[in-house]
Amino acid sequence: MLKKAVFIPPLVIFIVAAAFAAGSLHAQRAIANKAKQANLPSKSTVVGGIDLVKVQEKVIPANGFTFNIRWGNLGARMVRDGVISKSKLAQAITGDATFPEEYEAYFKEKGPDTIVLNQTTARFWVDVLWGLGLANKNKVLTQGQMVKLGKTENFASTGGWTLGARKPMQIYAKYSYIPLTAEQEKTVEEIAGSIYRPCCGNSTAFPDCNHGMAALGLIELMVSQGFPKEEIYKTVLAFNSYWFPQTYLDLAYYFEKSGKDYAKVPAQEILAQNYSSAAGYKNVKSKIDPVSWPVLSSGGGCGA
Repeated sequence: MLKKAVFIPPLVIFIVAAAFAAGSLHAQRAIANKAKQANLPSKSTVVGGIDLVKVQEKVIPANGFTFNIRWGNLGARMVRDGVISKSKLAQAITGDATFPEEYEAYFKEKGPDTIVLNQTTARFWVDVLWGLGLANKNKVLTQGQMVKLGKTENFASTGGWTLGARKPMQIYAKYSYIPLTAEQEKTVEEIAGSIYRPCCGNSTAFPDCNHGMAALGLIELMVSQGFPKEEIYKTVLAFNSYWFPQTYLDLAYYFEKSGKDYAKVPAQEILAQNYSSAAGYKNVKSKIDPVSWPVLSSGGGCGA
């Protein structure tokens, strides 16, 4: 656990966030463009006795997932409160200020009762859930490492938030979008504390980057709707996998080479520090040969 707060100059935050966003947008587009042909059978997709195409479908299936998570009017409320600017969001996910029609439903007063995650929507969800996690009032943000270490405004997840009509600290933990009971707050903290991300060594209980904050928002949403813990871990793993495709494809290859069916490995185990943290993934990576995944044209990275 970190002991000292690290001051990050705003200019550095901006440059890093921009680099992350640009690289990830390229990776997501490449995945979407190659998904169809990459999932066609080919002798060249068998490496070390492992069929890469079959493994890809276990990690980031071409058809994605549809989760029965009620989104409701969260999008509309976040726009109304200035948490999200639709034109800025559109620019981030498409490079154009015109908001994509396919996402309009998530910003209506009566939004969908499902969340669709796939290679195309992954970028949209990391940004929208980032805003939700950042703005929703909860103890992880008001009593956890984000405030204990000081200079809360200088973390990448705060200072790097540029998709709203208001400044990051004007919306930080300000709104009760997802009301939680005391018991639910404890559940959120428990789950968040056991989920890591490959861009750093921090758990979701210390959401200092966009992915951590997005995962926090997702966990809060699912806990509030009564999902069992196992289902929450599986869902977060799916989101992490689309946000960090290279990492989770490599982890899947590692498990498969070890004689384990990746689809049967508990999601909580995969998301733990030993595998999903930067150090954990680096350790696993050192134990396998480099794999050229058909679905990827370049490696995934933090900032999907």
